[in-house]
Amino acid sequence: MRPETAVGSISLDGVTVEREGRSILRDVTVELTEPRIAVIGANGSGKSTFARLLNGLVLPDAGRVTVHGLDSRRDTKALRRRVGFVFSDPQSQILMPTPAEDLALSLRGAPRTEVAGRVAAALADHGLTDRADIPASELSGGQTQLLALASVLITEPRLIVADEPTTLLDLRNSRKISELLLALPSQVVIVTHDLDLAARCDRAVLFEAGSVIAAGNPRDVVAEYRGLCG
Repeated sequence: MRPETAVGSISLDGVTVEREGRSILRDVTVELTEPRIAVIGANGSGKSTFARLLNGLVLPDAGRVTVHGLDSRRDTKALRRRVGFVFSDPQSQILMPTPAEDLALSLRGAPRTEVAGRVAAALADHGLTDRADIPASELSGGQTQLLALASVLITEPRLIVADEPTTLLDLRNSRKISELLLALPSQVVIVTHDLDLAARCDRAVLFEAGSVIAAGNPRDVVAEYRGLCG
């Protein structure tokens, strides 16, 4: 059984994003309030740009992005504290030599008396206790992704955005990360090519050529995407 999830509203109103004169997203309007949201579509359809809008990594060239009441342009710093972002390549967000040090870095600014206990708890929650002080470069692929996810979760964000978090993993570790994401008490947006995972979410959004072409029941949206793929 999934835990109760504290959800908020994710709203895009007429959002356009352009790069080098080319539209990456075009006039996207969508409102999402479900606990588990899947974002699907072909490579280059705009999924990852959409994900990066949700914590201010990308700002709209036109339109407005509001996440849990925060405007991405006006409230960027507050938004980044509210939204945790997990990249497809975990190496890009592991900055310290060891897992314990990396988790402690995520807690910079927290009372020193709390840091050691919170780091130990995060390591235990993700099965990394015996890996705490080894070089992060020696972790397996699955352990590296778990560490990247733990480094986000330890800050207790209200929303987790995971951009293709299972792409580099084998089947066993892909399932492990998927189950972890689906069981989180935070609201979760998962950009994924794993259509079985998408179908288990509460809502799915389908992107095609920079536009949202379907949003609703995940099984219906997945079926529409399969139809597009022939």
